[in-house]
Amino acid sequence: MKERLAQYLDHKRKRIDEALRRVMAEEKDVPAELKEAMNYSLFAGGKRLRPVLTLTVAEALSAPLEPVTPFACAIEMIHTYSLIHDDLPSMDDDDTRRGRPTNHKVFGEAMAILAGDALLTKAFGLMTRCSSGEGADAEKLIKLIDEASHAAGAEGMVGGQVKDILAETNPVSVQELTDIHRLKTGALLRLSVRAGAILSGATLDQLDALTRYADNIGLAFQIQDDVLDIVGDQEKTGKPTGRDEARHKATFPALIGLTESKKRVQTLVEEAKIQVTAASGIRAEWLCEIADYLVDREA
Repeated sequence: MKERLAQYLDHKRKRIDEALRRVMAEEKDVPAELKEAMNYSLFAGGKRLRPVLTLTVAEALSAPLEPVTPFACAIEMIHTYSLIHDDLPSMDDDDTRRGRPTNHKVFGEAMAILAGDALLTKAFGLMTRCSSGEGADAEKLIKLIDEASHAAGAEGMVGGQVKDILAETNPVSVQELTDIHRLKTGALLRLSVRAGAILSGATLDQLDALTRYADNIGLAFQIQDDVLDIVGDQEKTGKPTGRDEARHKATFPALIGLTESKKRVQTLVEEAKIQVTAASGIRAEWLCEIADYLVDREA
């Protein structure tokens, strides 16, 4: 089963990579140094979980992949920008990402910041290319782009980052940490799933089920990251372990213990699977396998 899922994910990753390379090849008037820095992180070999989810949701709704692919690529650009900025000395101060030097270690802090800015800005232009897709009328697309700005911005991912930084010096409760994780990591995963659903013409009931699925796997994904920072293999995670404790980060293992954290991931994943398998008109097989992958992943 794992091999089968690995093949599925690899196929979808290649589709996203090809689309991203076409987009980046269009960038004709970009300074060479900036483009190199953008490409360095964009093609660093990530899991592409977010855009893969967008494509998988479209597939689960028996919709074509072409109309949703630009939005999926845009979400990956936003994710990549966030990683570049997260790694900066003023943020998490990481030297490695995905097994190689972080962007600012290669190109300098100024270029890394600008590369992230450029990817974020490009992402919103790329989203507009979905307008010709089936089920993606202009009004629906405008609302979805507005939703993306909330998910990526102060009310979503950026706000979660701020709360995460503040939690380093101000103790938080389990509920407060849950809220941080839902913003910092969950907001973009939620957008990934909802974009695939909305652009594929999901019914209100299907959208509700898929949103609940996304909320559960988004939280599960971040808790599993907390776990892997303790028990993960650096060769597989591509970054040093034990960093959360050293930086006094608020994590689930620190608050409720490692064993209970693992149980919580399993519970969230099972709830996610129930949501999509119970909904009418959703072919949930791959969505369920991706959810299971979150429990078993080692990176």
